Amino acid sequence: MRMDDLDQERSKPEFAEAAIEDLRWLGIRWQEGPGKSDGPEKNGGPYGPYLQSKRHSLYRSAWQKLLRWGYLYPCRCTRKELASVASAPHEGAHGANDEPIYPGTCRHLLNDGAQLPGPTATRYGPQQSNWRFRVPEGLVVEFNDQHLGPQRFVAGVDFGDFLVWRRDNTPSYQLACAVDDASMAITEVVRGADLLKSTARQILLLKALGFAAPSWYHCTLVADHNGQRLAKRYDALSLRALRQRGLTPMNIFSADLPVLA
Repeated sequence: MRMDDLDQERSKPEFAEAAIEDLRWLGIRWQEGPGKSDGPEKNGGPYGPYLQSKRHSLYRSAWQKLLRWGYLYPCRCTRKELASVASAPHEGAHGANDEPIYPGTCRHLLNDGAQLPGPTATRYGPQQSNWRFRVPEGLVVEFNDQHLGPQRFVAGVDFGDFLVWRRDNTPSYQLACAVDDASMAITEVVRGADLLKSTARQILLLKALGFAAPSWYHCTLVADHNGQRLAKRYDALSLRALRQRGLTPMNIFSADLPVLA
């Protein structure tokens, strides 16, 4: 079990404790992660710590390598400029649940690692700017999903240069997941089908860093009786709310749920 708690505003200790309690109520157990300190390991297992907020040095090291090897460039676009890209009429290119394709406005700022000041990339700090991964135009990323079959994404058409580090000194979801999956020796990733394009991005990061990619299984998203995906943004009831209304773990696993207002 790994806690993805990089978002400092939304990640609170009480939320993590509630998630652990809910999982235990469901009967789900884990061999590594928070709450596990068997044997000589004090971080929950051999690949700890299992909180992303405690793994910052690993992400920074990966950022330095990517920058040194010429994969990254700083992005100075303002939020207003990025919002105008997001509102452009190209919804079909990136999908309702995916980030818009970045137009490459700042690509010229750093063409390769040799242009960095000093002998190494370590003289740059990631918090000086937003940093994007340079995706080769037209590059095809293919992988076989264990559930959805062969997948194919084209750079510049399905996705563009993506963020790997934000100027608030926070690594992106893409970088953190790629680094953690590799360093924790993850062999299979199971997640929602809305993250298929994230998988394509993470495959590029893993390859650039010299890591082997795990196998992938993307599940169909759980939806309500109207076909709307269950999510907090759509006011879907939380697991805690279902517990408080008297449902049991068996109700959850069997999807034997009453219509709850």
